[in-house]
Amino acid sequence: MGRYRPFRGRRTRRTAVPAAVVLLLAALCAGTGPDRPAVGSVRENFDPATVQKLDAAIAKVMKQTGMPGLNIGLWMPGRGVYEKSFGVADKKTGTPMKSDLYSRIGSVTKTFTVTGVLQLVDRGKVGLDDPISRYVSGVPGGDAVTLRRLAEMRSGLFDYTKDEKWLAELRADPHLTYTPRQLLDVAFRHPPNFKPGAKWEYSNTNTVLLGMLVEKVSGQSLGDYLRDHVTAPLKLNDTSLPTDSAMPDPHAHGYTDFTPKGTVADATDWNPSWAWAAGAMISDLDDLHTWAPALADGRLLTRKTQAERLRTLPVGVVPGASYGLGILNFNGWLGHNGELPGYETIAVQLPAEKATLVVLVNSDIDYQGKNLSGMIGNAVTSIVTPDHLWPAPVTAPPK
Repeated sequence: MGRYRPFRGRRTRRTAVPAAVVLLLAALCAGTGPDRPAVGSVRENFDPATVQKLDAAIAKVMKQTGMPGLNIGLWMPGRGVYEKSFGVADKKTGTPMKSDLYSRIGSVTKTFTVTGVLQLVDRGKVGLDDPISRYVSGVPGGDAVTLRRLAEMRSGLFDYTKDEKWLAELRADPHLTYTPRQLLDVAFRHPPNFKPGAKWEYSNTNTVLLGMLVEKVSGQSLGDYLRDHVTAPLKLNDTSLPTDSAMPDPHAHGYTDFTPKGTVADATDWNPSWAWAAGAMISDLDDLHTWAPALADGRLLTRKTQAERLRTLPVGVVPGASYGLGILNFNGWLGHNGELPGYETIAVQLPAEKATLVVLVNSDIDYQGKNLSGMIGNAVTSIVTPDHLWPAPVTAPPK
């Protein structure tokens, strides 16, 4: 397998719509204060009343949760653009958040990995109803676990990220490197939770297996394959699957309480190998602005395969939520959210209004059991698409 070359330098940002107004930090600092987080780069042309409501809603969530920083983009043809950076990218230096900063995108990675699998389906290299045992050995009940069941989260395979012993190991040393096979070994210490297809249950094990399938069939590393066949065709030059723990510059620092004692730590350079095909990718606001609609309209796939992807089934966890082949449908918003130590992401499109929403938060520290990006997504959609709400985060049990 070839060595993955993750970055080819920063590209010029795409030109905003002609009416967009671009402001600099210096023009905004005078309006900041304890109840209004610092605002960095801005590009907006929504009507002033909507902008005021969005600003206030985001400021309220940030103040309530203590969120350090946020990049958000909302693009709605015919209505406007709202692209802003709030707060700080580095709590130690006070460096303001900026829209061109790299961020880890967590489970949004799954949308890229599954797109790679579906491209192999289009090329006749694999079939959605092929058993995973044909490509990866040692999977419990692998003859009955199909690629379709893996992609739609209905395999029944145990999620390695729920293994308490492994979680303690990762908390104790987040710089450890894991191979995909080591992650499967953790998962397969546990029997399957149910028969394939019986119900929906989110499992990172599924996407790790799909990543291994891509490597087996393509003969490339997953990072190389995604670069050549997914990100390069869309000119997503700032999106990659890293091979180490380094974050490219410029980047936002990420803050987490995923530590042995629950203290807050800077997770920026923690090793993401444990997430790999399920959650290790890096991107930025501009690339995700391109990716979300490309994912929703299937421009890298045939119509038939995209239709298979979008055949979503209710997850039974959150009202209005359903899941297809590596893609979420939240009340009409298509895409995915993501979370891993230090970072949270939403990258979705609403085809009904051709609206795109991207949220990048540099913290995964829940507020009273609610994830931060979900709170922002709900606050924003309550204003601009009240008939298509991003679901309010459900309070989770104490960690």
